[in-house]
Amino acid sequence: MSFLRPEDHTKPWTGRYYPYDLVKELFIAVGVIALLAVLLTVLLSSPDEKPSTIAQWSQQKPADFVTAAVKELDGASGTAEYGPPYNHSSKSVQHFLLLHPQRWLGVSHPIDTERDFVVGPLETIPNDAALTAALTQYKAAPEKQKKEWAEAYAKPLEETATAEEEKKTPPATVSESNGAVTVKLSGDAGPVPVMMSSLLALAKSGGVDGSLLTSRQFFQTDYTKPLLFMADGGLLGERAEEQHLLGKQWGLMNETGSYPGQPWLWLYALWYQVEPMKSSPNADIQVLLIMSVLSLAFICIPFIPGVNMLPRKIPIYKLIWKEHYRESGGA
Repeated sequence: MSFLRPEDHTKPWTGRYYPYDLVKELFIAVGVIALLAVLLTVLLSSPDEKPSTIAQWSQQKPADFVTAAVKELDGASGTAEYGPPYNHSSKSVQHFLLLHPQRWLGVSHPIDTERDFVVGPLETIPNDAALTAALTQYKAAPEKQKKEWAEAYAKPLEETATAEEEKKTPPATVSESNGAVTVKLSGDAGPVPVMMSSLLALAKSGGVDGSLLTSRQFFQTDYTKPLLFMADGGLLGERAEEQHLLGKQWGLMNETGSYPGQPWLWLYALWYQVEPMKSSPNADIQVLLIMSVLSLAFICIPFIPGVNMLPRKIPIYKLIWKEHYRESGGA
């Protein structure tokens, strides 16, 4: 293959020279780039939304907070039934055929929703005789009795929440007044009403946030427990829906607000909109396996017979480099 050089551009320059200030140009370039960066940040950056807290949740949606808290108490919440890595529950463990990675990895971040989300924070409240008596009664009761108390308190709350979701008139068993939640019980709830009332007051003061963030580390950077607690309620779901972050839009990923998010994630999000993954309780592991197979196939393209011959059979590169081939006379 021969290469033609129509003109020699390597000859020494014989024309006129002009003075050139490289430092001045550097400062001008840096200034222009900095100005553009600031301007584009103001116009196009995502809004800096304030993080949700349990205190905010309990203040804005006290009935929802109490509903989630009593589910944590009787082990009926999403976190309590999640399984590894948080607990040994098997109700929500995902698997595919013989693959059970969630169970294989085991419980690495143990969470006892009754102890961590309810009883533990309540034990931090000092000088409250009624609460102390309620906790003593609750902890001394057998597991069956504890569950009956929690279910008796949770039943009217769940009926009210279901009616609101279905846009029906809720039964007059739950009322909110001045941030307090009053539940009309049809059965014996034991010490649970006192515990829930105290937990709601503690949450509003920020005490539950502080209790769930306490760890042996110097920097409190593990937000797993407060996030899981809030996820069992309705606050995070409402915020996600407002910001279009529920993943229900085909081929579109969003950041906070209406700003487009990471475009490379659309392929992951797509599979959650397609059956059988859309309605499968094992959707996460199914999507993970699909993306693993596709990624492996992409990596192995040079070794797949037939596919690795496509660049030669369909010489697109010649169209891209047509000027080069025309001048060089290459075939």
